[in-house]
Amino acid sequence: MLQNLFLNIDAGTIDWSRAQFALTAIYHWLFVPLTLGLAVIMGIVETKYYRTRDEFWKNAAKFWQKLFGINFAMGVATGIILEFEFGTNWSNYSWFVGDIFGAPLAVEGIVAFFMESTFVAVMFFGWKKVSPGFHLASTWLTGLGATISAWWILVANAWMQYPVGCEFNPDTMRNEMVSFTEVALSPFAIDKFCHTVISSWIIGAIFCVAVCCWYLMKNREVKLATESMKIGVWVGLIAAVLAGATGHKSAQSVGEVQPMKLAAMEALYNGGEDQGLTAIAWVNPFCQPDYANEEAAPLKLEMPYALSFMATNDIHGYVPGINDILNGYTKPDGTVEPSVDEKIARGKQAIEALAAYRKAKAEGGDGNSQLSILKENMKYFGYGYIKDKSEVVPFIPINFWAFRIMVGLGCVFILYFLVLLLLMYDIPFLSVFTRRLLATIGLLPETMANAPKRLTGLPSWHYWTAIVLVPLAYIASECGWLVAEFGRQPWTIQDMLPTWAAVSDLNAGSVALTFILFLILFSTMLAVEINILLKQIKKGPEMSNHNP
Repeated sequence: MLQNLFLNIDAGTIDWSRAQFALTAIYHWLFVPLTLGLAVIMGIVETKYYRTRDEFWKNAAKFWQKLFGINFAMGVATGIILEFEFGTNWSNYSWFVGDIFGAPLAVEGIVAFFMESTFVAVMFFGWKKVSPGFHLASTWLTGLGATISAWWILVANAWMQYPVGCEFNPDTMRNEMVSFTEVALSPFAIDKFCHTVISSWIIGAIFCVAVCCWYLMKNREVKLATESMKIGVWVGLIAAVLAGATGHKSAQSVGEVQPMKLAAMEALYNGGEDQGLTAIAWVNPFCQPDYANEEAAPLKLEMPYALSFMATNDIHGYVPGINDILNGYTKPDGTVEPSVDEKIARGKQAIEALAAYRKAKAEGGDGNSQLSILKENMKYFGYGYIKDKSEVVPFIPINFWAFRIMVGLGCVFILYFLVLLLLMYDIPFLSVFTRRLLATIGLLPETMANAPKRLTGLPSWHYWTAIVLVPLAYIASECGWLVAEFGRQPWTIQDMLPTWAAVSDLNAGSVALTFILFLILFSTMLAVEINILLKQIKKGPEMSNHNP
């Protein structure tokens, strides 16, 4: 039976399967955001070539496209492995919801991937074979294909966070899709897509600026560096501001459908109205806090009303804490949310009713009475596999600190792009004020305090700052995924299927061995990509005639 199959999985298999999937996902996400970000940069650069027909912009476009291509190839390789793991390591999950989860992945493979692979060939090899207009379209369509690919993958992930458009069939023992539109256009999926893709543009912009700063520091490729940096700074600043706006919308979605995740992000033990957003607090990063016996995290410094506004768009809005969710609470609209203990009891009723229904059907009966009980309690089916209510609380320290690192670095990026923008352009009052302020505190030479029009001659720390921000941008991006995935634990599918009920019945040693092999393989691939990228950057574009 279903319940026996799910509960006989070895604990080591669960831990190693989770570790392997996390490893693959983290490495894959090192390549994806740079692909999406550079797609925008190279598209804008080639658009300038199409409008001006200046060979400088054509050579610049070829340069950024080479860097895009190197990263794109690595992303494809890790992505394929990631999808196969659903069948190898998570076969219970694939069997239980494969009809739903597989649909967006199939669309991604058939439409988006083939779109990318078709136009990327034209982009790299079609400069002398197609018209400039068609080539420009191919470049943008390559980036669009990558973005569409991200859309369908994020739709699949968003469905795991907020399962909609499906019904459980007790005869087939599977969840089946009843509305593809609900799955594909879920509000949660739209919010996740916008925030994720826009944050990827930040990584592309920071990478672009860092490459340009390295050239300026070496006094090489000055025209490429200064012109490309203008594009990178504008893309980065706009993306960073939009990431904040879409992050606010995503937080509202999380507050509506995953209140436990939001509570863990904030280390909010006891909620209520007029909740402040925690700026900083002492949450031990290595152990779960005693949330049941603590009013709040120690040394807490908060921004009044900000959490209520972030979650509800109302500064007086109600935000439940961890203990409220565990013990049950009443929503502002009067709806009573049951306690976790009650959900566990009702989930067990659903499991027992399912077993009784299948037994009755096997003996020739109709099982209608059991089916009625099952449908009444199906909403809490997944809770039937929870042994203790503490299991539904994710590991608070990871969510708390990862969220703050992500938001803090996002603010740093906005400030950095803004300063660069003011240094690059003669914006009345603001640019002069900024330069004089930086000169006063010793961060800018006095000779550049008035009206420099180029970023050459700046102290080397200005250039190194951009280079250091590249790994920090990746850290911010990975922290976002840590919050998204750790925050929904213990659920593989929110409220429907716990993690330990989703894995394949494999030997833990076999999974551990493949984990080590993948670690070696992916680390090698990452080292190879970085080496190739650095060699290509050192080589530079073939545009020496255009240097001033």
